[in-house]
Amino acid sequence: MINHVSEIPIEGITYKQLRIEKKPLTPEYVPPPPELVPAAKRAVCIDPSRTCMPFGAMWATLGVHRAIPFVQGAQGCTTYVRYTFSRIFREPASIATASFHEDAAVFGGRKNLIRGVRNLVCRYKPELIAIVTTCSSEVIGDDIQSFLAEAQDLMEEEFGPEVLDLTKFVVVNTPSFAGSHVEGYNRAAHEFLKALSRKSGQPSEDLYFIPGFLMPGDLRELKHLFELMGVSYHILFDISDTLDCPLVGMPNKIPYYPPGGTRVEEFVRAGDAKAIFALSPDAGGAGAKWLSRRHKVSAFVLPMPIGVGNTDELLKTVSEVSGRPIPEAIRWERGILLDAMADTLHYTMMKRVAICGDPDFAAAATRFVCELGMIPTYILVGTKSSSAAEEIWKVCEEYNYKPVIMNGSDQFEWEYALKNDKPDVILGHSRCVNISKEIRVPLVRFGFPVYDRIGYQREPIVGYRGGERFLARIVNAILDHHYPDDRTHQ
Repeated sequence: MINHVSEIPIEGITYKQLRIEKKPLTPEYVPPPPELVPAAKRAVCIDPSRTCMPFGAMWATLGVHRAIPFVQGAQGCTTYVRYTFSRIFREPASIATASFHEDAAVFGGRKNLIRGVRNLVCRYKPELIAIVTTCSSEVIGDDIQSFLAEAQDLMEEEFGPEVLDLTKFVVVNTPSFAGSHVEGYNRAAHEFLKALSRKSGQPSEDLYFIPGFLMPGDLRELKHLFELMGVSYHILFDISDTLDCPLVGMPNKIPYYPPGGTRVEEFVRAGDAKAIFALSPDAGGAGAKWLSRRHKVSAFVLPMPIGVGNTDELLKTVSEVSGRPIPEAIRWERGILLDAMADTLHYTMMKRVAICGDPDFAAAATRFVCELGMIPTYILVGTKSSSAAEEIWKVCEEYNYKPVIMNGSDQFEWEYALKNDKPDVILGHSRCVNISKEIRVPLVRFGFPVYDRIGYQREPIVGYRGGERFLARIVNAILDHHYPDDRTHQ
């Protein structure tokens, strides 16, 4: 017997026979000292609701057509990210690595970058390579720009000058000991537009959108709305057809690239855009603001279009900028969402809800639950954000609520609050499952990451139709938990 677990027989056991009983270390729950609960009073972060900065830069890069992230770091920095993408999207993600070992930690990653970039260009022929740094390369002090310049000179000498015309390079500095995946995406949006966008002097009517960590289904819903309005648009970092692809047989070309993603030319023409919209202020706002400063493109940093109010704001702004009216078909979709809210108000009204997620998701979800008549109680913003906190307070003042906002805290502090003051519903990602089970409160999954449900990435939560689906999830979770016998609510 080891740790009270029965020994496994040599012949093995089947999956059905696998029953490992968990025994608590103590006979009953022992609460932590109250003075150590707030994250601000601790020297360590316990169960953070975020991941590292390079992840966000890789997410953005995978939304570009024929683009490959090149991670200047160890193999584990890419293995974890590939694994996470596979869990969420059930799709492969092409991510290259410099494969740091002990020698790179001592002598730097110059040789690794030069060899790695050359191999990528020779074997995969990408249209763009985004060099994403990690904590190891940042601590060492790798001079990425000079390394890249040397690599380009060597490739030009070996393959000819045309090789540099075929592949563009973007450097995104993402030290993973600072910030989070949200800041990584934000930096990628800034660096891509800074490196690629140009102004030709021929203004266009095109509208550009930076979506943030929206899923493929959300991006398709946005496209549906813009196409109904008849506007000319481009979605940057479009993962809808790169991380959610059809199965149409084995690829007949090696290397294989998905057909979707934002074209490099669309980034180049962004300097002539009529306007650019950041739909996630903390994940993409920096790119929109830079384009506005550099090329005088009108920039609009809006809340994530979840629910009625935020979607109204987006569509009204797009209509004013483009001069295109909001068609009756969209007004009809809005009416259906309002009807669904009215039909289910007796289930959602006065239900207390706790929220956990990235800044843009948490702020948008707060407004939506308030529109449903629910009461936000404890809101965990996984990455510290002044804009998200300001937006949450603004919304709650409108509805006369006073939730506890844990801005940049961790799930340890949030869970402690929920155990002492149980809500009726939890809105959060897949890492909220344990607390949901412990306090026996239904969990409605949303945001990033959701990896323990099939099809989540294809079901939108943005726009009016997405709001209708999000509402159904919330109400069905309440029905399953509070009305387990169907006769009680017939």
